[in-house]
Amino acid sequence: MGDGEASSGAGGQPLSPAARLFHSPRINCYIIAIMGCKTRINPDVVKAGLEQTLLKHPRFSSKLAVERGKKKWRRTTVNLEDHVIIPDLDPKVDFPDQFLEDYVSNLTRNPMDLSKPLWELHLLNMKTSDAEAVGVFRIHHSMGDGASLVSLLLACTRKTLDPEAVPSTVLVKKRAGSSSTNSGGFWWLFIAVWSGLRLIWNSLVDMLVFVATIVFLKDTKTPIKGSPGVELNTKKFVHRTVSLDDIKLVKNALNMTINDVILGVTQAGLSQYLNRRYGEGNKDVEAKQGKSNIPKNIRLRTAILVNLRPTAGIQDLADMMAKGSKCRWGNLIGYILLPFTIALQDDPLDYVRQAKATIDRKKLSLEAILTFVCAELVLRIFGVKVAAAITHRILFNTTLAVSSLIGPLEEISFYGHPMAYLAPSVYGHPQALTIHFQHYSEKMTIALAVDPNVIPDPHQLCDDLQESLKLIKDAVLKEGLIKDVV
Repeated sequence: MGDGEASSGAGGQPLSPAARLFHSPRINCYIIAIMGCKTRINPDVVKAGLEQTLLKHPRFSSKLAVERGKKKWRRTTVNLEDHVIIPDLDPKVDFPDQFLEDYVSNLTRNPMDLSKPLWELHLLNMKTSDAEAVGVFRIHHSMGDGASLVSLLLACTRKTLDPEAVPSTVLVKKRAGSSSTNSGGFWWLFIAVWSGLRLIWNSLVDMLVFVATIVFLKDTKTPIKGSPGVELNTKKFVHRTVSLDDIKLVKNALNMTINDVILGVTQAGLSQYLNRRYGEGNKDVEAKQGKSNIPKNIRLRTAILVNLRPTAGIQDLADMMAKGSKCRWGNLIGYILLPFTIALQDDPLDYVRQAKATIDRKKLSLEAILTFVCAELVLRIFGVKVAAAITHRILFNTTLAVSSLIGPLEEISFYGHPMAYLAPSVYGHPQALTIHFQHYSEKMTIALAVDPNVIPDPHQLCDDLQESLKLIKDAVLKEGLIKDVV
């Protein structure tokens, strides 16, 4: 489902299968990116910056056109006044955090005007508990995958201490292979054959589960599982910032990746939250003292969308906007269905160990690639309506979506405005809960998108996720597992 480069030619650029999918009524998705700034925002400075950067990206200066029944991206002249919205706010508004949540939530009630490029930026010069002002991007998902769009926004920023330099990010290092020539040719061959057999078996099992999920296999109806039509409901967005150093401490102590830790924290936080929800109305004293209220054998899975195309680098995107050069853009999306173990564990470290075991098992599978190939075939053979129905069924039959993105290593500024946090998310898909982890400098922002009809207390879920990280970190310190690893 790959997007091509937008064209400035008279004929326009046809929408890719993925873009057409995101315009179907059942998977009409939008990306929200909330940026907290440490200073008040100067709208004129932001508009001037957008003209020199974002508007030079072909997708942000193209509108949706229909020619002979086919949708295309057609280049157009962008009037920034139509895209940069500056609401008239009372500077002394009561409960500014709640006002911001309501403002962003109201954006999900209204679709975008398809006669203009499908993006908008709201500038709110209003002090909240963690920012002096807030910018809110809303972008239609057909314009690109979440990772590419967030990277594009970061390419519009610069280091606060070096205003000419684009942000630097972590380079993901590949682990060295465990085998070596000293192990002997026989053992190397044995391990290679065994790994190949496991890869084939795991991939076959995962695809059978994937097909079963389309046909009949549903997650347990828990208090966080959405009902039919959940994708049409108004969503609420909240976030919580935690220390990246705490996550790294657990990662290094248990020889894991950051994704292992954050999925373990998610598993722990959901277990605590669901235990509380299942115990509501239970006046049993034991229930209040930590007794598990969670039913046994809960099936709860997260659908993780994997972009198989390497995301364009921030420097590449910055060069593209500044010099008109080309770089990769668009969606090559596959799915991974990741099961969570929902239970109260005596040892908090069991949450992250279980998560690591599950992820290691998924790494030895071609599930993401195979689901992409199948989705591409369905799109081309049966069309968007059938593909949208299948995608909707997969997401609805699972419980939530989880994603994470690596961000800048140092503080950055958005057109001269130092950024306090970045909290991206998505809405329009048939799930009541989406959890996104966004790394920025020495912090990790946990951003939740929820259906308030299903999860009326998202701040409590944030508390449970934050407290779960603390319990896991404390368990590491208690057991003396700290290693001197950066």
